[in-house]
Amino acid sequence: MPKSLLIVDDEASTREGLQSALGEKFDVYLAANADEAFSLMDQIEFEVILTDLRMAGKSGLKVIDKSLKLKQKPVVIMMTAYGNNETAVDAMRRGATDFLQKPVNLEKLELTIEKALKMRSLEQENETLHQRLDEKFSFESFVGNSQPIKHLIEQIKLVAPSKATVLLEGDTGTGKELAAQAIHQNSDRARQNFVAVHCAALPANLLESELFGHEKGAFTGAGERRIGRFESADGGTLFLDEIGEIDASIQVKLLRFLETKSFERVGSNEPINVNVRLVTATNKDLQKLVREGKFREDLYYRLNVVKITLPPLKDRKEDIPLLIEFFLKKFAQENGFTVPSITSDTKEILYNYYWSGNVRELRNFCERMVVLRRGQIIGKTDLEPKFFAPEHKVDSAANSAVSLDEREKQAYAAAIAQAKGNKSKAAELMGISRRTLHRKLKEWGE
Repeated sequence: MPKSLLIVDDEASTREGLQSALGEKFDVYLAANADEAFSLMDQIEFEVILTDLRMAGKSGLKVIDKSLKLKQKPVVIMMTAYGNNETAVDAMRRGATDFLQKPVNLEKLELTIEKALKMRSLEQENETLHQRLDEKFSFESFVGNSQPIKHLIEQIKLVAPSKATVLLEGDTGTGKELAAQAIHQNSDRARQNFVAVHCAALPANLLESELFGHEKGAFTGAGERRIGRFESADGGTLFLDEIGEIDASIQVKLLRFLETKSFERVGSNEPINVNVRLVTATNKDLQKLVREGKFREDLYYRLNVVKITLPPLKDRKEDIPLLIEFFLKKFAQENGFTVPSITSDTKEILYNYYWSGNVRELRNFCERMVVLRRGQIIGKTDLEPKFFAPEHKVDSAANSAVSLDEREKQAYAAAIAQAKGNKSKAAELMGISRRTLHRKLKEWGE
């Protein structure tokens, strides 16, 4: 379907000439003045508007002003026979995409329209991507209503707008990269790059090049200059996971960067300055590594400006029912399946299981249940033997004294209380739909 294009000009010959030239590629509409253009703009979503600057009545600048108020903003190209640099600057400042001198060169006009549409498409894709990132890494991404998860969210809210270097500590699978992305997305760097490097995945020589880049010929196989992750993250956030694994030589370069905000590529003595916020993560005890001489003490204190500890799942067990419900729904929707239900005795087993892999292990379990399920109900026979092994159970008299249904009720009641009775907001806090919340409350007669 051809894109819609509006031509606004008080000269009939210009309108008709442009219509004839562009009619094969666009669905063209004509307006003899700004008022006619306003009427058409209220009825039709135009991708492109070509408007003359000087017209009887309102000028083309008013057409630009009107276009900026539209829900779907079009590409606006200004045309005039009386143009100068000042006029062009004014039109561009008001919101015009480009400015052409009359008589218009038709070939140049087509190229200008094509370029402007491509640019608008890229901007829309970029904005859509950022909206998805904002949604994915908003605080609702941390599913749960336990005190530890509330405390974590509060810490991220406080540190995200600052420029402070952050050290994330936590067991494997607790969501350290998710926390790092949430810090980035809720900072003033959100529209810049978030670059993640898993330090344990590369040997020291390759990691140095990965982080800082290298010059052509710096080492065997370095056939051309390579930009490192620090340069890629300029203006944004660099996340270094498993920071406790880095070699002593890289520790020195990292310390220098934190002190000077500069570094050199491998094979170069030329300092490069970048504006990068550093967020690091570890599942090791860095202080213990410092005592053992395996990690520089000065680097540790540079990284540990703000420390955030992510809670293991065993410390936020009341979130397990909500997490299971959230992940089952997520993977069912992704695969086009209906959401399976879980028997109450199976829920109890999952609640008392010691999730050594934390949320990541629980997430993977839910995905397997959705993809490999044999029926619509997940029961004890669907569970692997490990779930019944005594060594994998959390032995707690306090937990066994309260039923899983009661714990679920408590979690839902706490969310509703936190949302001050607003059930839509309560559902958001728990990472579930309002419909699911109402279904649960109906089951409990509330």
